[in-house]
Amino acid sequence: MESKEKYYLTTAIAYTSGKPHIGNNYEIVLADSIARFKRKEGCDVFFQTGTDEHGQKIELKAQEAGVTPKEFVDKVAGIIQGMCDMLNISYDKFIRTTDEYHERQVQKIFKRMYAQGDIYKGAYEGMYCTPCESFWTESQLVEGKCPDCGREVKPAREEAYFFRMSKYADRLIKHINEHPEFIQPVSRKNEMMNNFLLPGLQDLCVSRTSFKWGIPVDFDPGHVVYVWLDALSNYITGIGYDAEGNSTEQYRRFWPADLHLIGKDIIRFHTIYWPIFLMALGEPLPKQIFGHPWLLMNSGKMSKSRGNVLYADDLVDFFGVDAVRYYVLHEMPFENDGNATWELIAERTNSDLANTLGNLVNRTISMSNKYFGGVVADKGAVDQALDEDLKAVVTGTCAKVKEKMAQLRVADSLTEIFGIFKRCNKYIDETEPWILAKDEAKADRLSTVLYNLVEGICIGASLLEPFMPRTAEKIATQLNTKLREFDDLETFGLYESGTKVTDKPEILFARLDMKEVEKKDEEMASAMAAAAQGDNAAEESGEVTQGQDTAQPIDIEPKAEIAYDDFAKLQFQVGEIISCEAVPKSKKLLCSQVKVGSQVKQIVSGIKAHYSPEEMVGKKVMVLVNLKPAKLAGVLSEGMLLCAEDAEGRLALVAPEKEMPAGAEIC
Repeated sequence: MESKEKYYLTTAIAYTSGKPHIGNNYEIVLADSIARFKRKEGCDVFFQTGTDEHGQKIELKAQEAGVTPKEFVDKVAGIIQGMCDMLNISYDKFIRTTDEYHERQVQKIFKRMYAQGDIYKGAYEGMYCTPCESFWTESQLVEGKCPDCGREVKPAREEAYFFRMSKYADRLIKHINEHPEFIQPVSRKNEMMNNFLLPGLQDLCVSRTSFKWGIPVDFDPGHVVYVWLDALSNYITGIGYDAEGNSTEQYRRFWPADLHLIGKDIIRFHTIYWPIFLMALGEPLPKQIFGHPWLLMNSGKMSKSRGNVLYADDLVDFFGVDAVRYYVLHEMPFENDGNATWELIAERTNSDLANTLGNLVNRTISMSNKYFGGVVADKGAVDQALDEDLKAVVTGTCAKVKEKMAQLRVADSLTEIFGIFKRCNKYIDETEPWILAKDEAKADRLSTVLYNLVEGICIGASLLEPFMPRTAEKIATQLNTKLREFDDLETFGLYESGTKVTDKPEILFARLDMKEVEKKDEEMASAMAAAAQGDNAAEESGEVTQGQDTAQPIDIEPKAEIAYDDFAKLQFQVGEIISCEAVPKSKKLLCSQVKVGSQVKQIVSGIKAHYSPEEMVGKKVMVLVNLKPAKLAGVLSEGMLLCAEDAEGRLALVAPEKEMPAGAEIC
């Protein structure tokens, strides 16, 4: 018996700090469609997902909830796994980083890396900024003060273990250059090379002592293993890796992973830290890492604190599982961010699912019942031009979909599949079955037309199965047939002539009343806003009462006067923040990609204590664009975002009062 080709696919594991939103769930639906497609291609697929359950944030949230960290993560992990099941995710393993086997192997990995000299004990040592909780070297200080906030710094030291990243950097650069498919899309590869690898890697902190909720370093119990060495190792521990050389047969079969599917915000950790960890262990690197874009809401990144979150269970309750799956898969471009709102999902449901697909299936079955008692038969009465064109579109789609899926272009694959359904609808308009039915002499032609429609729908549904499995199965059931494998999708005419379709066709997708959708949207928006207000008020408890105006006039020491010509040298423009992430090893810095006109500038700002990366995305801000580029914490900054600061040190970004385009001059 010939062995099947293996395919090991993983998602990033979800952090158990709270309930994930649809932007988080998008990744697992995307991975599921790929896994199902590979199974349909005949591969032996192992699909792993799970939860990341350690860290200081979990420890603090558990304290706030009055439970132990384990009790807290048990509850949240159950919610996350339940949402996977609700979305019909066909995972083979759901790993938790609190699993005993994983924790034991992480300890072994840490000890092995330490024994071979890849991990060493050291300390964060340098000038310490207390408000920022950050260490800085003398060369990083600006006029002797913290480069983030400008406050005083003092000498300090904190013990920690570090991984020697630079030891493997050249080898990783060589691997990336020799394997162009390793990081996808190409723009992510260029970002990693130019912003991180080529400028030089700093050693990575891999242990912490400031909190306890983590995997203990067994030979130094004061330390716990820090997040990335713990979390990333799940990809090998989940399939039976053993750091002492006793890995399982499953591990030997499935590693290296064929695809790590992750969000673009964590691609650095997966394409730099993770490969280097594997090199240190002497294990092969994954074949491909794909950093998918974000699913935004109203063009802004979803954030509970901002009240702009969509949850999968709410959407599924209203639209249904496969409608939600279809939307997130079809509306996400390969490289750029997608957008989701209640209105957009409803419009796509009405146009593609209710009209193009649902109406096609319903009226084809209804006409078969009306004209032939439900019996679908090929009578061989052909119209050469019309029939051959239909058949060419239908049978040619499988190869196109396979090509798109090989490139992980899932949205494009769905577009190709729906091309079948659109062509079938056009075929109905071309052949006009209701006209044929008026002439008994054309009964055989009418029967053949309906057969061709049923066959086209059957092939389309079989291709649709990995993306919308329940819908595909419903179609096959109504046609009284089975979904086909890929080998049978390039041949037209395999539907058994004489088969009787259901006499009561089910409406696959009902048209939605947009007024009802708008009402639901408003209800959810109000609920989210109230929840966000409560959360923000709780966070500020004891400092600022929600809605209270606490602003007080501030006098600052005046600086020396400047001439107009000096001011004229400064170029200020409106910028739009299109992405943002925290800077590694900095408690204060955020790194934003800011669109200014047709350019995108990378700007590092010391505002992490005041804005989360999620809150930054979509903001229009005031940018000093001709500031000389400089490195902050090793990251290049090409400008400055302007902020206001009050007497308590709270910052607020300066933004235009009215809507202005990115690039507008500020004068």
